[in-house]
Amino acid sequence: MTYIIENVHVLDNKTFTKAAFLIKQDKIASRLTSVKKLTYMRMDASSFIMTPTYVFFDQQLPENKPFQEVKQYFLNRFILKGCTTILTTASIEYESDFYQQMKRKLAHLNTSPIDFFVAVKIPVRLLTPSFIRICKKEKIPAIFVRIKNREELGTIPWGWIREALFPYNCPIIPVFEVEQKERLAVSEAWKKITVSEKLPSFSDEIKARQPIPRTDLAKIGIFPVKANLLHGAELSYNMYMMEPESVQVEELDMFHYHSHRLVITVHKGSIIRAADKTHFRSGFGEQVKVTKPSFYSF
Repeated sequence: MTYIIENVHVLDNKTFTKAAFLIKQDKIASRLTSVKKLTYMRMDASSFIMTPTYVFFDQQLPENKPFQEVKQYFLNRFILKGCTTILTTASIEYESDFYQQMKRKLAHLNTSPIDFFVAVKIPVRLLTPSFIRICKKEKIPAIFVRIKNREELGTIPWGWIREALFPYNCPIIPVFEVEQKERLAVSEAWKKITVSEKLPSFSDEIKARQPIPRTDLAKIGIFPVKANLLHGAELSYNMYMMEPESVQVEELDMFHYHSHRLVITVHKGSIIRAADKTHFRSGFGEQVKVTKPSFYSF
């Protein structure tokens, strides 16, 4: 089906514009400046603000839980908040466990109603060239490293790690498992190493259950695959009710301060939330793989 969404107030990252979209087969075929000569069916969106749907990070997805509990978790934590994609992790302790743990994680996600990326979470000692080569082969989007103290950071051959990451360069993201009084020192040690070694990495942890910032999504390679309203993108968007002050806010402000105005969420062309009604499609979600981390940068 081909149609036009017109008079759209688009809030994309920090940019507010007015546009129209030509939709074909649940994808954005074109972003238009004028629709006067087109004769397709039209949907007037002048009463709404459109944003891309969000990508959340969540390591604590329910596993081995009753279906109703899993359903409510996805509805309350993601769908009702405008999230249609999650970044999660498979915890791996030994290199030999990689495929078993990934298979286990994917089995728990086979009923997911929204799309997902699966990264790995490992102890520092497992950050080796051979493990990184497996991650590159399997297109793992990110490597989360559990850090317990400064001393263990000094045991890693960082130059070899940098070489092993190239050219895929999936980022290394810290998970600080330290007491609060030691966190600053460990964090500063991590930043010093990643800067001096020029590693593809994050300087700090990713906050859970809220939209991952665009710059971080781009570094991982999730953007522009997800969370965008570009030409050729899948038809996934949120609609917020328009109010006079709306043009003064940014995309993340809409999530944090105006969530009560979110009325429509569309995921890959299907309406999964309309006002207070939600549509849970078990298994509609798919695993998405990153082909090129850091393809875009901001």
